[in-house]
Amino acid sequence: VQLVESGGDFVQPGGSLRLSCSASGFTFRRYAMSWYRQAPGKGRELVAAVDGVGASTNYADSVKGRFTISRDNAKNTVYLQMNSLKPEDTAVYYCKATLVYNYWGQGTQVTVSS
Repeated sequence: VQLVESGGDFVQPGGSLRLSCSASGFTFRRYAMSWYRQAPGKGRELVAAVDGVGASTNYADSVKGRFTISRDNAKNTVYLQMNSLKPEDTAVYYCKATLVYNYWGQGTQVTVSS
């Protein structure tokens, strides 16, 4: 099982980024996928989640209306479109695959600063 995140970068406040998480080694469409983040000195928190077919999503209140999670089961990839970024969005972003067990990626750094 492998989850590889990409797309993290340094961006100014108000900017946008799209994170990708490419999955391999398991039946991707069977797994709920989610994005978490961990800021320095803080715990890991759920940002957004999507079910196996992409029909149901949920978001942390702090990102509602700014972030969109989506998935492409043909490409075994989940995305996180992040708009109107704020300095408080700065964190390492991780993707997670959940069925019976949880699998985590290694994370990608997002820094929002002027």
